[in-house]
Amino acid sequence: MAISIAAETPLQDDVRAMVADLNATMLPLTPREFQFQLTVEQMADPSLTTFVARDETGRHVGMASLKDHGGGLGEVKRMFTLPEVRGQRVGSLLLQRLEQLAREKGISRLVLETGEAPGFEAAYRVYERGGFTVCGAVLDYPDSGFSRFYEKKIVP
Repeated sequence: MAISIAAETPLQDDVRAMVADLNATMLPLTPREFQFQLTVEQMADPSLTTFVARDETGRHVGMASLKDHGGGLGEVKRMFTLPEVRGQRVGSLLLQRLEQLAREKGISRLVLETGEAPGFEAAYRVYERGGFTVCGAVLDYPDSGFSRFYEKKIVP
């Protein structure tokens, strides 16, 4: 499967559908108060860049956003691939594109928060294969036991 990845506005129907699918997937896995979901409107903030992965027909198959916190710190947000393409390295390609943008922006450290519960194993594999390592709580996320945190140093 040929995949193209480009920065796109999150304010489009197919991204809204992926965000809804992501939210529906996460809701039963973690208590709601420990889910830190951005809406597509929040994803449209200028501090975020959203990448959409599309197959050869132009159909959306994944997404990921990079939030630039300034001071060399970036955060991976709203990472998701459709269930039918999991295992086909779409998540890895999205992470590579986020890292490329991070380098272009002078970001030297990427962090992310994900769930800490059964059901997140595939996400852990993508992040760990991508060179991310588990770390302590990042940014203003609570260290609740319901989150797992990752970081990666970005080499220019």
